Amino acid sequence: MFQQEISQLNLQQFKAGEKRWIGSLLGSSAALLFKEIATQSSSLYVIVASNNQHLAQLESELEFYGIKPTIFPDWEILPYDRLSPHQDIVSERLAILSNMPKKGILLISASTLAQRVAPYSWVVGEHFDIKVGQKLDLEAQKKQLVQAGYRLVDTVYDHGEFAVRGSIMDIYASGQDQPIRIDLFDDEIESLKFFDPETQRTTESLKNFTVLPAKEFPLKEGRSTFRDRYAESFPTANPKKNPIYQDVLEGIATPGLEFYLPLFFDKKLMETQSILTTYLPKNCVVITNNEVEDELINFWKEVVRRYEDRRHNIDQPILPPEELFLMPNHVLQALNQFPRILASAEAFEAKAGVLNLAAEQPPKLAVDPKKQQPFEAVKHYVDQAKHPVLLVAESAGRRETLKDALRAVLGEIQTVESFAQFQKDQLQVAITSAPLDRGLLLTNQLSVISENQLYEHRVVQRRRKRQQEVSEEFLIRSLTELSIGAPVVHIDHGVGRYAGLTTLEIDQQDHEFLQLDYADGAKVYVPVTNLHLISRYSGGDPDLAPLHKLGTDTWSKAKRKALEQIHDVAAELLHIQARRQSKPGFAFEMDHTAYMQFASGFAYEETLDQANAIEATLHDMQLAKPMDRLVCGDVGFGKTEVAMRAAFVAVQNGKQVAVLVPTTLLAQQHYESFKDRFADTAVRIEVLSRFGTNKTHLKIIEDLAEGRVDIVVGTHKILQENVQFKNLGLMIVDEEHRFGVRDKERIKALRADVDMLTLTATPIPRTLNMAFSGMRDLSIIATPPARRLAVKTFVQEHTDDSIKEAILRELLRGGQVYLLHNEVETIERAAESIRHLVPEARVAVAHGQMRERELEQVMQQFYHKDYNVLVCSTIIETGIDVPNANTIIIERADKLGLAQLHQLRGRVGRSHHQAYAYLLVPSIKHLKGDAEKRLDAIQRASTLGAGFMLATEDLEIRGAGELLGEQQSGSMQAIGYSLYMEMLEKATKAIQKGKTPNFDAPLSLTAEINLHMPALIPDDYLGDVHQRLLFYKRISNTDTQEKLDNIRMELIDRFGIPPQPVKQLFSVHQIRLRAEQLGITKVDINSNGGYIEFSPDTPVQAISIIQLMQKNPTYYRMEGGQRLKVMVQLAEYDKRIQFIVELLNKLLGELHS
Repeated sequence: MFQQEISQLNLQQFKAGEKRWIGSLLGSSAALLFKEIATQSSSLYVIVASNNQHLAQLESELEFYGIKPTIFPDWEILPYDRLSPHQDIVSERLAILSNMPKKGILLISASTLAQRVAPYSWVVGEHFDIKVGQKLDLEAQKKQLVQAGYRLVDTVYDHGEFAVRGSIMDIYASGQDQPIRIDLFDDEIESLKFFDPETQRTTESLKNFTVLPAKEFPLKEGRSTFRDRYAESFPTANPKKNPIYQDVLEGIATPGLEFYLPLFFDKKLMETQSILTTYLPKNCVVITNNEVEDELINFWKEVVRRYEDRRHNIDQPILPPEELFLMPNHVLQALNQFPRILASAEAFEAKAGVLNLAAEQPPKLAVDPKKQQPFEAVKHYVDQAKHPVLLVAESAGRRETLKDALRAVLGEIQTVESFAQFQKDQLQVAITSAPLDRGLLLTNQLSVISENQLYEHRVVQRRRKRQQEVSEEFLIRSLTELSIGAPVVHIDHGVGRYAGLTTLEIDQQDHEFLQLDYADGAKVYVPVTNLHLISRYSGGDPDLAPLHKLGTDTWSKAKRKALEQIHDVAAELLHIQARRQSKPGFAFEMDHTAYMQFASGFAYEETLDQANAIEATLHDMQLAKPMDRLVCGDVGFGKTEVAMRAAFVAVQNGKQVAVLVPTTLLAQQHYESFKDRFADTAVRIEVLSRFGTNKTHLKIIEDLAEGRVDIVVGTHKILQENVQFKNLGLMIVDEEHRFGVRDKERIKALRADVDMLTLTATPIPRTLNMAFSGMRDLSIIATPPARRLAVKTFVQEHTDDSIKEAILRELLRGGQVYLLHNEVETIERAAESIRHLVPEARVAVAHGQMRERELEQVMQQFYHKDYNVLVCSTIIETGIDVPNANTIIIERADKLGLAQLHQLRGRVGRSHHQAYAYLLVPSIKHLKGDAEKRLDAIQRASTLGAGFMLATEDLEIRGAGELLGEQQSGSMQAIGYSLYMEMLEKATKAIQKGKTPNFDAPLSLTAEINLHMPALIPDDYLGDVHQRLLFYKRISNTDTQEKLDNIRMELIDRFGIPPQPVKQLFSVHQIRLRAEQLGITKVDINSNGGYIEFSPDTPVQAISIIQLMQKNPTYYRMEGGQRLKVMVQLAEYDKRIQFIVELLNKLLGELHS
């Protein structure tokens, strides 16, 4: 490709300071061109992207066209932040700096380039090699590592740590993906092996490796330089008052120390060698586009603005921008030392050194589902194109779907693995999968069509779908955790015990069944296609679950009784619901420009779930009925942002917003963060809590009544009778699980006609229940923000050593520790023993019996790092965020509830450092049943976003409790929680339609489909039994064709193209979905035909059946009132499926005509 164009650029004679211009780089043509240039050349090509988004786009495009670029990562923290970059990032950066690639492509964003790095001579001179067979003195090596900034720990988890045990040394060196274990024999290195930090087991061995420094500056060696340079830079400051200065002298890397990096080096070195370009090879070529300069200028403005905001603290002075960053013209000067290519999407005027590519803007080929031929545009384009066309879908699953959709118009399209294969095989039309944003069109040469060109509005849709699947996963999880012997409820036979998956042969066909054991040795086999008939028995202790006898009426009696009760509950739920629905709410209007401006003030990237939650909330607010939405998300997953967006829209509509929080400290924090976020708007925000004088309170209350306050944040005080709102439009309740029933009643009174938004990390069972039964809308935020790590959780016995090790590990990396001691009488004594154990710690105490002022002061001092260990009671579970506190030690963890443990654990891990939670118990052996279950649950659920999982576990450890009245727990016990919920949902739906639920009718009208062919997921396709079960259950639970397709795509994505039996499994369910709409209870068809049974209240008209029999008398005849006999020879499986699908489609068509 592009041979002529490349020779026209004459890159062999490309000298420093010269320029070339390449224009009309439309679509992704730039990536293809640079890939071609780079693979044919022996120089390094440095592409400067305008921002991180642009960088990610280029990265995926270059990889698609077949070259893997090296990326020099950004610190991902804001200038002058009191945070340090993630250890993994530092490690990647050092690896690239110490070993700069000589050819290929290096990607870097403009702002990263504008930031000074450590001087060249230091980085290159600082590393040492370790190889098998060399002599190693452990003590000397230890000293050398500490000098290079590594931390000595007991167990290695993170970059920059090392540990020594006897003759073994573990080290997680910068630039390595995994930690390395060094095994010594005497004083000689016998072996080097990588190991997995999670399991601490070794994986593969290696011959040698390089130890790079752990930080981008010499923390230990550079101390004296730092002292002198500090005095020289800040002559008026008192170093004793700056904790950062004190920490450096003690060898502690405080967060944010990176922004004092120049002070560790000689001034001359920093001036001459700290630009990234000093690291680039001499013959490299720099590629920039016209946006880079603007980006550099904006970045510089931002740096200066942040500097001006922060420079006024005399005791903690900060370095001026030019010492840490490069001014835009300096960056451009440095780049001009190299040959430069200027790239642009517009065309340049023709002159020497200019090349305009023959590329065009990739056309939009919108798929229009309303048309007879949705893919008309694509077909037309491919037909008239005289050149090869490659279609690119986003994933393997979508690729198969597209192939199926296009088969009708373009025939079978060949799948290729990659772009390279597509070129090599010289195909006319092909399809592949890759994350490609922009397509490509080279005039009369080549087209690459990305999915964005086909589906313009697809992005939002893709998000939505993922949403529904989350909650399904949670509900189905119940089945995957079945262990042999667990109680299970079958809707027709009652409670039995699960005995595993078995394969039985019926009519020479293998079928997979779930085996259930009942009393007196009776067994029931449930086909995997009917998994919707069973649910896990939950709601109490599984050991106390009943075991029913088959063929007696105990079960039907219990079911009947439960149903009557459910009927009343459903009626009551609906009554509440109806009261809210009948009062018209306020339909908020969206002012999009103002909203977009507000949204862009959010400093982070929204995660998928967060964006979904925001979208759903705003959608609800725009409807003319009161919203009632529950947002579940783990601590620190950005629930508050959802609330702020909603509050913004409410205030824009002239309504008032009340934010209700459980504690004074939290009120204060929310008030601060709301003020920050609304700083650029004319919104008035006030706070009502126990802080503040009575006078100000009365003034605020008066202003609220007159509508002068837009947003009020407060504790229970907001709910007092004397607080009246002029025009309340939105009520936000944070940490909902902390409010008592009384407060909730008071909130309910307010809420019949006010939009409600509830935020919580661990919903209480009752709330969860209401959300599951569809009474409240639920949004789950389960994806963590980028670079957030799960909190490592340990359950340990309480010993002095374990506490000391935990505290020291945190203090040495410059962090802070919470120590939870929940007895106020002995809390001072506990603090004293810590001071004694760890003399270097600065210990403070906080508990609920202190005076408000005092408590606030201690919390503020802890926040500002005056103390680094806080011994406290559970008062902190809803407290201020201290991003620098990343270890929590909980004493007597066996005495706390699940939600509480989870909330407490959520106090740490707020920044992007690895956080640790230690749950200490007096003795692991003597734990009581429930306590053991709880600790086990919380240790298992250490993944991010586990709050929701824990809530469902909690529901099961405690039982679901009453929803509205006293009585239900009895019937819930008898029939199991899941079934209870299912019946409740059915009853609610029935009453909504104005029908009385029929208690005697079989509960679930589900069609039983038997086509006498294997319909299962074979062992060799998916080996894991749990996974198989999960998919069976999810497939059985689908209620629309679309959901079925989604699951099919997921299977293809995860396990490859499915074999025949799996395809048949999907066909069976496709038939089931149609049969259910037609009120068909059974379809049984084998090679010689069979029968179809209709339920008494089928919507199919008798006339349709009669016409059918008149048209094909040899095929059909009726047997009794409900059974249609089919007499057709259908030996082949495909024919059999096709025949039934067509028959049911015909009946469906007549229904709707």
